[in-house]
Amino acid sequence: MIDIVPLVAEHHPAIEILLDQRFGPARRNRTAYRLRDGAELLPDFSLAALEGDRLIGSLQCWPIQVRGISGRRQPLILLGPVAVAADREGQGIASALMQACLAAIDAAAGPPALLIGDAPFYGRFGFAATATRHWQLPGPVDQNRLLLRGTAPHLPRLAWVEADTRAAKVA
Repeated sequence: MIDIVPLVAEHHPAIEILLDQRFGPARRNRTAYRLRDGAELLPDFSLAALEGDRLIGSLQCWPIQVRGISGRRQPLILLGPVAVAADREGQGIASALMQACLAAIDAAAGPPALLIGDAPFYGRFGFAATATRHWQLPGPVDQNRLLLRGTAPHLPRLAWVEADTRAAKVA
C-alpha cells in the first residue's frame, strides 16, 4: 500500500538520493534550481509517496514570483521536481502526487502553479504553455515546457520569473 504524506525533514536524504537517481547529479545546473535558490520548501503542498518505510516518490513546491514590466510582483508556486523510483514508474504514483498537491493548493486558495515539464503528462492536470510564452527565467528554458495551471488573465503577458525569497520561511 502506498501512502501520500506531507514531506518532512526526515524525507530529505532519501529524496536527494531519488532525485540523483532519476535526474542525475547535474540536475542542480537546471534553470528550475535557480528559481529555488534561497527559497524554502512549501510544506503545505510538498509530498512524499511511501511504501512502508521506503520513499518511492516525491513532489516539492517552492515560492516563486512573476514580475511584469511594470515591476509589480505576483506570487506563484513552482511545482517540482516530481520523481518516482524507477522500479515503480508507470504505476500512477506521480499522478497521485500531482492530484494530492493540486487539491491542497486549491483548498488553500493558493497562487497559480508553474512547472517546467512535459505538456502531454502535465496537460491532463490543467497545465499549458499558453500564458507563459513571453516569460523569461534565470536560465534557458524550452517555452513549450514552461507550463502554468489554468487561465491567468491577471498575470502579465511579458514577465520575469524569479525566486521569491521574501516568502515565509517554514521548515
